[in-house]
Order: sequence, then structure tokens, then C-alpha cells
Amino acid sequence: MTNIILRGCNGKMGRVVTELLNEDESATIVAGVDISTAKENTYPVFPSFAQCNVNADVIIDFSSPANIRDMLDFAVNRGIGIVLCTTGFTKKDQALIEEASKAIPILRSANMSVGINLIAKLVREAAIILASSGFDIEIVEKHHNKKVDAPSGTALALADAINEVLNNNYEYVYDRTGIRAPRQKHEIGISSVRGGTIVGEHEVIFAGNDEVIEIRHTAYSKAIFAKGAIQAAKFLHGKKPGMYSMSDVIG
Repeated sequence: MTNIILRGCNGKMGRVVTELLNEDESATIVAGVDISTAKENTYPVFPSFAQCNVNADVIIDFSSPANIRDMLDFAVNRGIGIVLCTTGFTKKDQALIEEASKAIPILRSANMSVGINLIAKLVREAAIILASSGFDIEIVEKHHNKKVDAPSGTALALADAINEVLNNNYEYVYDRTGIRAPRQKHEIGISSVRGGTIVGEHEVIFAGNDEVIEIRHTAYSKAIFAKGAIQAAKFLHGKKPGMYSMSDVIG
């Protein structure tokens, strides 16, 4: 059994994780940490880690970068692993995370979906073969009309995964409206669409002469991210200190 402390338990994603774990026989939530403690939960909820007196195997963080040091100190002092589902960390935050990973296992991913992380693995393999054959690479991401950032962190993570295996020789192009020139060979175009209630869609296009290969992932609900976080928590339970990613989970 994997005992979990859920940070951000009363947020949207926290509630989805709670619902899924209510039906899970191999993992359970033993405590929550959330600035909102008014809601009824089946487990104790604390406003901060300083007030939390419950031990666990893993922390799942679906909160925000705020007060990251408090969580890291709590986890290091108790030898608890952390699944970081939060983005937007500063360089100072990232340094704190790296330092903590010397003492505890930490899994961090820009997207917790198992499917997206499998896509990242596939596009790496495809890029190695297709880029050298002259294929152009484009990424199109679609999200709901409330999303404030563009491109998505997942689109950038996919671009980085491709660029890494291509020796970081490619430049990202986000807007072609002011460019009056043919597409350059070493470009990865990244386009963003915002509309309606689209949960998330990411498409990687490899366009060659007379043929096109498309690798696409579509999210129909936020539950896929919660499922991935739970799978990551089970994976991290009992692991040695260090930095891990979802690619370690899917193998």
C-alpha cells in the first residue's frame, strides 16, 4: 500500500485524485494539505506542512510553486518522495528541488499523462529517422479558451524532446506572420489554438516530400493527469533519492 499526502487536495485536480484513490486498492490518501480546509474530506487536511503531523510514503503536489521550500523541508526530514505535478518554478525553486533530490526521490513532469509521455518517446524515435530524411517538423496544440499561456508547457516539452535527440540544432518558431521567407530547414514550428472547452490536444507533424506522418494525443478529461500522478506515486514509493520523470514510469 502506498500512503499519499495530497497537496492541493481541495483544488480541481486534487478532487479528481481523491475520487480515483477512493476506488484504488493499492494506494490511499492519508492526509491533505490545502489553504482551504473548509470542505469535508475523508482524510485530515492541514493548511500547511508545518502543521501536518501525518507520515506517508509519497506526496503528490497538484498545487502551485508557492511555499515549495516548506514541502521540500517536510519531505526531506521525513524521507518522503514527491511527485511534482506543478509547473512555473523559478530557477531558485528548481535549485531547491535539485538539492532535495539528493536526499529523497522526486518525480517531475510537465504533463502527467501516460499517453503524452509515450508520445514524447515516439516523437524522439521518429525525429532521429525523419529529420535526417528532410522532413519538416511542426507542433500544433489546442486548449480551452480559459488557458492563459501559449504555447502549452506540453508542446514545449515535446519540442525539447525532439530537439534534444537532434543535438539542439533546431530553432522554435511561434509566429510566421512577419516572416516573408521560405521555411528554414532547422525549424520546429509551434502553433496554438484556443477555443471552447478543449481539454488538450497535441499533434506533432512530420512533413516530407509526398508524405506526412502525424502523431496526436487528445485528452478528453483531466482524469488522465490524475491517473498518471497516482501511477507515478506508486512507482516512486521505495525508490532511491534522485530526479525521476514519467519516462521512467512508462519504461
